[in-house]
Amino acid sequence: MFANLFISKPPLDEPSVTWIFAVFGWALRWFDAKYFRDQTPLIAPTNDYFPGRADSVQGMAEIIFHATAGYAGMGHWPLRLMPPEAGIPIAPPRLALPQPLRGAPGGSAGPGTQVGTRTPDMIPIAYDPILVNNPEALIAGLAQNLAHHLGAAAGEPPPGGLQNWPQATEIMGVFLGFGVLFANTAFQFQTKSCGSCSGPSPQRQAFLSQFDITYALALFCVLKGIPQGEALRHLKTSLRSHYKRCLADLGRRESALAELRALLA
Repeated sequence: MFANLFISKPPLDEPSVTWIFAVFGWALRWFDAKYFRDQTPLIAPTNDYFPGRADSVQGMAEIIFHATAGYAGMGHWPLRLMPPEAGIPIAPPRLALPQPLRGAPGGSAGPGTQVGTRTPDMIPIAYDPILVNNPEALIAGLAQNLAHHLGAAAGEPPPGGLQNWPQATEIMGVFLGFGVLFANTAFQFQTKSCGSCSGPSPQRQAFLSQFDITYALALFCVLKGIPQGEALRHLKTSLRSHYKRCLADLGRRESALAELRALLA
């Protein structure tokens, strides 16, 4: 009985872990495992990754979007950043996708990427202007939107089927390098309005828990060989111990990791 006191609880339930591994495998098969291995960085919410300032909400959104699309390897896609009031259709236009799907990281986004009028030959990417006041949430939301369009180019649905599409695109966002930002914005308390504050903090819509995303982040870092401290110093304090538990759990999953690493070879 007393021995059980020292058995640590797994950081995540087994079906969720299995699904996260499966989504990573799906992404590696369809979206250039070599690019992931050699060129996908772990994006940090710092000025080093997102430099620049603008005098307007639209200007700041453009700067952030250019960087986000570039780090996702989608800077060469025909993308146009659009505010929600522009009336973006649910179904994206059917366009000939660029080849390769993922280009050089850090490059500028496509020539039509700006806040403006939608045209038939562009893929509209929606953003919420209020999130400019919460750059981490804005970046994560943009990255998930990009992951939606990239994921749609796969020749098969993600593990779990299309009913899990929003959740799969969040894991795709981690796969694209934005795991820290997804984890930091997956769960946030609303701040109450008061006389000395501006009201509730702007948030993105999250489909997975912060614990699921943190496990996916740990898997990303293990596959990339990223030192523990690199993600920890940018991860919010409340998730750091969970991240360490995820790394420890992954250390016991050599067989599953070997299958993913075989796709990277």
